[in-house]
Amino acid sequence: MQRTLSLFAVSLTLFGTILPSTAWSAELPDIVVYLADDLSANDLSTYGGRGIETPSAEKLARAGMTFDRAFVASPSCAPSRAALLTGLMPARNGAEENHTYPHKELLKLPRLLNRMGYQTAAFGKVAHNKSAKDYGFEVINLQKDFPDLQTNVADFLTTRKDSRPLALFVGTSNPHVPWPADGTIPPNEIDLPSKLLDTPQTRVQRSRYMHEVRELDLYLGKLRDLASKTLGSEHVFIFSSDHGAQFPFGKWTLYDEGIRVPLIIDWPGRTSPGTHTDAMVSWIDLLPTIIDAAGGALPEGIDGRSFAAVLDNSAESHRKAIFTTHSGDRKMNVYPSRSVRTRRYKFIHNLHPEFAFTTHIDLLVRTTSGDYFLEWQELAKTDAVAARTLAAYHGRPEFELYDLATDREERTNLANSPEHAGAMEALKEKLHDWMKQQGDAGTVFHPPLLLDAPETWRARK
Repeated sequence: MQRTLSLFAVSLTLFGTILPSTAWSAELPDIVVYLADDLSANDLSTYGGRGIETPSAEKLARAGMTFDRAFVASPSCAPSRAALLTGLMPARNGAEENHTYPHKELLKLPRLLNRMGYQTAAFGKVAHNKSAKDYGFEVINLQKDFPDLQTNVADFLTTRKDSRPLALFVGTSNPHVPWPADGTIPPNEIDLPSKLLDTPQTRVQRSRYMHEVRELDLYLGKLRDLASKTLGSEHVFIFSSDHGAQFPFGKWTLYDEGIRVPLIIDWPGRTSPGTHTDAMVSWIDLLPTIIDAAGGALPEGIDGRSFAAVLDNSAESHRKAIFTTHSGDRKMNVYPSRSVRTRRYKFIHNLHPEFAFTTHIDLLVRTTSGDYFLEWQELAKTDAVAARTLAAYHGRPEFELYDLATDREERTNLANSPEHAGAMEALKEKLHDWMKQQGDAGTVFHPPLLLDAPETWRARK
């Protein structure tokens, strides 16, 4: 259902000024945002898939617009979600490393929606941990696991009495670890990402991960049906993920496997059914896009920019460059890196190449997630490919440059290529200028583990 938008001035501001909307609407649509947790775009059949079908995502894509180049601001949970809900990059909103949160004084998306006339609700993992109340959601339920999440959302929607339009955010824990002990997908039937070593336990854990991908897709269909029954057919539906999968060269990295995410939007009256766009957009752009397309006033001074014009096909492009930052995940991953991505090139600056890249995968080797890494380590003793893979996982050069036109999997580092020296220097300058503008000091938040001291690579509190 839609309600008439009363014309009023928004008194609270983010950095001092509220700008008038560029896409004023006379009505407020109900909005449903469904977020996966640790899902790479390539793992949905909508984006090419890896061995399983995701029919609910396919159905949503047929109804709305699929973004083929959507990226997060940071490849770990808390910074990514903070960027979504503030429209600001991590250095500016304050949530730089994982398990940190944005400055309290910032005006965030739920409060902006409140002041437009929305009721706001967060079910499951929308914000990180218990921080949903700090973002200003009015209704909060933190149960993120199926089937309780489904039950709680259904109870809320079917018994809701509030007459205001609804902005409902639903975040599942799928396919975040731990993965189930028993999956439904045979390990020998899945397709592994090419950078992963093909070992028996890698396939087992990958099949468990894909089981959770299938499960979150199943709920995507159920949530859409429930929303249509309770909110009507004209509601907005947005589906995305906070970053890539928890496998080597995915989560915690600035490769596309870590930062490129699914984004599918069905906005009746604005998106054309079954359309794709290769416009480059960032998660920081979702805040101004939602506000703008619903007819609200845009905060001045945020990093995000509305891509409402892309939604209604009046623009084919949005950003010329995507900036991404990673500042670490407490003591499990102390490896600050920054990147800039254009349509053709990806430039990564690993700020401290003398640090060892470690994560929960290799430091914990849990039976519910990363125990395959033990197979990798054993294989690396006798297999040259495995040895190179482990070396590339733990150690990165200071500068990485990839020509995405010919190397979509980011395998050939061109940072030292004379032929690409001009592109390299231009992107390096662009990234470092942007870091200065952001006030990004490249902070190292914890003592690192060093690349030349592998005997110290152990989990730390």
